[in-house]
Amino acid sequence: MKILVATEKPFAAAAVNGIREIVEGAGHELALLEKYTEKEQLLEAVADADALIVRSDKVTADVVAAAKNLKIVVRAGAGYDNLDLPSCTERGIVAMNTPGQNSNAVAELALGLMIYMARNQFNPGTGAELLGKKMGIQGFGNIGQLVAKKAQALGMEVVIFAAQRSEKHEGWNTVATLEELYSTCNYVSVNIPAKPETKGMLGYDLLSKMPKGGCLINTARKEIVDEAGLDQVLAERPDLKYATDIAPAAYAELKEKYGKQIFATPKKQGAETAEANMNAGLAAANQIVGYFATGCTKFQVNK
Repeated sequence: MKILVATEKPFAAAAVNGIREIVEGAGHELALLEKYTEKEQLLEAVADADALIVRSDKVTADVVAAAKNLKIVVRAGAGYDNLDLPSCTERGIVAMNTPGQNSNAVAELALGLMIYMARNQFNPGTGAELLGKKMGIQGFGNIGQLVAKKAQALGMEVVIFAAQRSEKHEGWNTVATLEELYSTCNYVSVNIPAKPETKGMLGYDLLSKMPKGGCLINTARKEIVDEAGLDQVLAERPDLKYATDIAPAAYAELKEKYGKQIFATPKKQGAETAEANMNAGLAAANQIVGYFATGCTKFQVNK
């Protein structure tokens, strides 16, 4: 089988070497399309591919249509909103992600953003400590659980939003509504996917409930925040702050208006560690090899 790795932002060389060892060791062919600049290059490359590994690259309906032999696509990472799942399903293509492989990198970034905002973005002036502050977690999957554990290790009081409790919530303080989470926590870390029901859900009504000096940390997706509501609440509440790994569409305007109230990383940094790069790439390769060997679809997201 021909397995294509198509990445505008390539894996590290060590990760590519590891992917090659896995793929070729199982008797398959590996093809690379790295740093491509035109979609036509991707359309041409997928034409004879049996499997596809991507990072944040968009696998749209026309990409699926061009990939006549494609049987499986794996997004090397947790989020998979860059995959056109209905098109994959219609063609009988298995779509997977690699949950958990980038989680520690993202969780560490969330803590880093909290410290950065608490310490006045490392500018002169008096900052604040995280010790004793209340940390709210919205989204208690792999990333949320790691953020909670790391925040607790820093001496923070951790509260989890859980509309329904499950085994993973055992030992944690939970609240049943987002209103209670936002109104009682100094910091809230958001770790949820962008879905129709989550897009724009964090707006003025929730953010305005945060305590004085509150800070929202978003390492998930920009679409979950209503930018008009964010603009309004930052204008009315100069004490509130927003730090994100995914710059809002109107970031330049918001930054000019609100200065140190808002910060976005220059480019998405959540999975940008050598370890996460390696983990996600190797997991994607192993999942494809496993699918061809045994039909394993453990991490399929378009069931």
